[in-house]
Amino acid sequence: MASSTPLLKDELDIVIPTIRNLDFLEMWRPFFQPYHLIIVQDGDPSKTIKVPEGFDYELYNRNDINRILGPKASCISFKDSACRCFGYMVSKKKYIYTIDDDCFVAKDPSGKDINALEQHIKNLLCPSTPHFFNTLYDPYREGADFVRGYPFSMREGAPTAVSHGLWLNIPDYDAPTQLVKPHERNTRYVDAVMTIPKGTLFPMCGMNLAFDRDLIGPAMYFGLMGDGQPIGRYDDMWAGWCTKVICDHLGLGIKTGLPYIWHSKASNPFVNLKKEYNGIFWQEEIIPFFQATTLPKECKTVQQCYLELSKQVKDKLSKVDPYFTKLGDAMVTWIEAWDELNPTGENLAKLSISDGPAKTKK
Repeated sequence: MASSTPLLKDELDIVIPTIRNLDFLEMWRPFFQPYHLIIVQDGDPSKTIKVPEGFDYELYNRNDINRILGPKASCISFKDSACRCFGYMVSKKKYIYTIDDDCFVAKDPSGKDINALEQHIKNLLCPSTPHFFNTLYDPYREGADFVRGYPFSMREGAPTAVSHGLWLNIPDYDAPTQLVKPHERNTRYVDAVMTIPKGTLFPMCGMNLAFDRDLIGPAMYFGLMGDGQPIGRYDDMWAGWCTKVICDHLGLGIKTGLPYIWHSKASNPFVNLKKEYNGIFWQEEIIPFFQATTLPKECKTVQQCYLELSKQVKDKLSKVDPYFTKLGDAMVTWIEAWDELNPTGENLAKLSISDGPAKTKK
């Protein structure tokens, strides 16, 4: 049963990357309208993006990104959905939900519309169990509990930093899988949420994703992808690998499973193959790198962890391709830009109140 006052109404921003009019919001209106939207317009900044009436939003295009970040804007990808992470940086809320503009409201097996945002919030507001797997999946869910043999000392769990949702209809496949299974659709609704165990990496998809910005925000950098870069479509993967290593180090949890959205549009596999081509080879070395990565105990903040990770990326992955030197440098620039826009203490006075978006709507 939906609560009368939307959960976290004033503590959550919805970030949407787009190149087109946001008609898809009409379907989400019952669930999204109470919340503030941050729209990151990719591509041609002179193009006008139409947003349905009645939504509270701010819209940033490339000109805004360049104006707000100056030279540091180089770390924000262009012509790739990775541009969404700029929205994470300018948000002032504790929580972020991000969704793609080809994602619609899914229905559960009873035919009821799924309030994906509400489920993500529930996932984030209850603990995770990264250190010991509960065979009944999420033990904090109504109707479940810790099973026999689960250590009592671990039942408090860990704070949940990320809620990774799934998709019905078009699965999140890479180009080779799309090519060999062009008609495959995901019709299987699994009514479960689980914590990804400590030490286990996962492929993070950015199209239906929520996270605690205060806990993990600076690690949610979607990399240097798209225009002018030798790789695309690995933006969310990169953020997921970095985030998981840092969550494991800091004792935070990541959940995956519910909620589902309806993914309506399969991207072109031939276009995708061109974007993914290098990543398909590189991931065979990137993943062992992240599996072997350890962070020193002196790294106590997300920023410290991320800067240490950037050093290791340059040190270990630059031999794979010079691109990783550039990416490692961009990771540092990202943290510098994050800290400038999210100052603490004495740095608070440096933030210019003129650094808002070009377009807002109440």
